Amino acid sequence: MQLPSTLLENAVNQFSKLPGIGKKTALRLVLHLLKQDTGDVQFFSDTIAKMRKEIQFCQRCHNISDGDICSICSNSLRKQNIICVVENIRDVIAIESTQHYSGTYHVLNGIISPLDGVGPEQLNIETLVTRIEKEQTEELIFALNPNIQGDTTIYYIQKKINHLPCRITTIARGIAFGGELEYADEMTLAKSLTNRLPVQQYVK
Repeated sequence: MQLPSTLLENAVNQFSKLPGIGKKTALRLVLHLLKQDTGDVQFFSDTIAKMRKEIQFCQRCHNISDGDICSICSNSLRKQNIICVVENIRDVIAIESTQHYSGTYHVLNGIISPLDGVGPEQLNIETLVTRIEKEQTEELIFALNPNIQGDTTIYYIQKKINHLPCRITTIARGIAFGGELEYADEMTLAKSLTNRLPVQQYVK
């Protein structure tokens, strides 16, 4: 793509590094910004820079937060003795969108995948085990993507907490095997949470 300006080209190259953004879409976005008021563009860039610099992760559940503890963990109206285990922050957003869950979360920041070089030690599993022991959690709900890696992760964590008096469940198979939570419609995801199953009947 031949561009008349090095500054324009550099901006297009940066936008095209974003997931799902090709060079043509990146160019369209950059040209759109060129049409905007300089102050608006400055505010846009400052907002992104401020987000990246100041955003934090909850010390309890590893969700995105503006402080040490996220708004979900600090909400006294949430069921603090129920934890929904998810792979990433996008899954938290997807489940919250259903408005059918009132417990807390624990973000693993990935799933066990030996082929990708991801082992248990690279995930937020130990903090989950410690949290269950410390907080006397009554129910642990696994809301991981229904695939081999998700099942492996469930099996591993189940073995780690078998000695604890905590009910272990998983979302129902309303989510197709091999699917991803963030792409499921809200009704299907809500029903999967409502009709969750004991892990013993699920993980073989």
